[in-house]
Amino acid sequence: MAGSRLIRPAHRKNRLKFTTLRREPFTACWHIPPPPLPDTSHWDVMQIQDLPYSDPGVPDTRSGPRFLWWLWRNQLGGQLKSLTWGLLHFVSVSALPFCVGLAVQAVADRSGTRLALTGGLMLLCGTGVALGDTFLHRAAVTNWITAAARVQQLLARKASQLGSALTRRVAAGEVVAVSTGDVEKIGWFVEAISRFTAAALTVVVVGVGLLVYQPALGVVVAIGLPIVAVSVLPLLPRATRRADVQREKAGRATELASDTVAGLRVLRGIGGEELFLDRYRRASQEVRHAAVHSARMWSLISAIQVLLPGLLLIAVVWHGIHLARQGRITVGELVTVYSAVMVLNYPLRHFEEIAMAYSFSRPSAKRAARVLSLERPTATDGTRAAEVPTGDLYDPETKLLAPAGRLTAVVCGDPDAAGRLAERLGGHPAEPGRSVLLGGVALDELPLDSARTAVLVQDKDPVLLSGTLRQLLDVPASAAVPAEEALAAAQCADVLDALVQGSVDAADPMDARITERGRSLSGGQRQRLALARSLVTDPEVLVLDEPTSAVDSHTEARIADGLQRLRSGRTTVVFTSSPLLLDRADRVALVHEGEVVTVGVHRDLVDSEPRYRAVVTRETDEELAATDEEVLLDTFQELEEIEESA
Repeated sequence: MAGSRLIRPAHRKNRLKFTTLRREPFTACWHIPPPPLPDTSHWDVMQIQDLPYSDPGVPDTRSGPRFLWWLWRNQLGGQLKSLTWGLLHFVSVSALPFCVGLAVQAVADRSGTRLALTGGLMLLCGTGVALGDTFLHRAAVTNWITAAARVQQLLARKASQLGSALTRRVAAGEVVAVSTGDVEKIGWFVEAISRFTAAALTVVVVGVGLLVYQPALGVVVAIGLPIVAVSVLPLLPRATRRADVQREKAGRATELASDTVAGLRVLRGIGGEELFLDRYRRASQEVRHAAVHSARMWSLISAIQVLLPGLLLIAVVWHGIHLARQGRITVGELVTVYSAVMVLNYPLRHFEEIAMAYSFSRPSAKRAARVLSLERPTATDGTRAAEVPTGDLYDPETKLLAPAGRLTAVVCGDPDAAGRLAERLGGHPAEPGRSVLLGGVALDELPLDSARTAVLVQDKDPVLLSGTLRQLLDVPASAAVPAEEALAAAQCADVLDALVQGSVDAADPMDARITERGRSLSGGQRQRLALARSLVTDPEVLVLDEPTSAVDSHTEARIADGLQRLRSGRTTVVFTSSPLLLDRADRVALVHEGEVVTVGVHRDLVDSEPRYRAVVTRETDEELAATDEEVLLDTFQELEEIEESA
């Protein structure tokens, strides 16, 4: 069939890749924005060579269908272009049966003139078929790629805004599904709309044309075409539900696979590979069963789309033969109507495709809208002019004070609370509350870029992007700390050796490649490279959350010395319970139940503060109670001695 390659022209080809941008830790909350006004700047015909978009726009994320409608509306120029070429193609294909009927009748009437005119008309229709097919395919692929690219840009921008908070609010497997397979399905439906519209208009035009050309047979076609077109509608809800179940199970399997790969090193350490393999095998079988269950319904829909047009064709031929035998129609008219009904099977197939595309893209659009609806609780533009303040760092929520130019250590018995406090110190936190002050300036009132320039937060699980070590350390920095000094302070000598040994053609460690998330390195090596990257940045305030939790004590002692030396005169806050780091801090603050309860130096706090000692020395509740009891007994004995001497 001419133009048959238009069925899902880009569903299997021209796949785009999506890269999640990772920045400092952010957290997000759900937010339903008001309906956005249409942006007519995106209504121009977008070409592939013009990608990426300078501004992908503000999507309507209130629901999946609204998001699909927003995409189509912002692609109006390309959709109209595809519709135009589609009409040319489908109308030209559908006009061929009329030409054939005229040619047959011209031969029967022995009219050479009409036969020649019919031949010219067929040549014109053939040219229309060729041009329409070629440019429709080009326009459809362009619409698919540009729609997918717009969604990918929106996802990349959202990932950049939210940072690590994206995977806190949405499962990692769902993010992967949205950024890969879902983008394809969304683009498929958006580009299929114009082709379906062209096919539907063609069916209407041909039906009306047959009524005018041969009313006796045209009535049969006019009655049968709507039945054929809407015959599958009762089956679509069930098919959609089955497709949703398949997508849900596939998403869970993807999440399980992502979690397994991310924790493969730990699984091997505890011998849990077989356990997770069995779990993934069961999840995979569930996906297979759901896919087969869904495919059965779609095969039934396809069968109906073949059966009913065939029955309509049989009815037209049977009725037409009776009319021809009665002399009410000519042979040419019968051939014309028969050929027209047969050719109509081609545009009618687009009814099935648009139904399938929508059922597959609707849950994908719902997931994409869910991700894109995440917003930060604070305005990223801020309410103050951009500046990089200096001075003491103060958190009014916990009463934590980090004096300017000093190394402050924070001890907190709850790791999650410590992580939230570290995030709040960077400004623009996820949870609403009073803003942290830097030099008396509220960080939440500054633009996000200014706040991040002033305060850099390195969380417990920093991410190493793939690339060379030189690219890893190529971050916005003050240029006051060379990369070599930062690597030396973070004790990365053995890490450099490991990178060189793992690289085939990299004699210089700076040119050695780091695999995705640094999976070829140990946890301590990744931690030290992340610390070196933070030291190279040399921000006004550096906040480190457990920067040495995965290194041995000897290396930790050297890192503590290097950190103290390299950050001399700069404000540094370290969340840790390591005595080696605490002993080198200028001041130590103990946070208990959300507030700073005591401040001092490590040695004094170990002797005088039981709660501090319990966190740092890992004393149990029983040991702590016994210690308190001993302290009370000693106090009573001292009081008794004082009374006796008096």
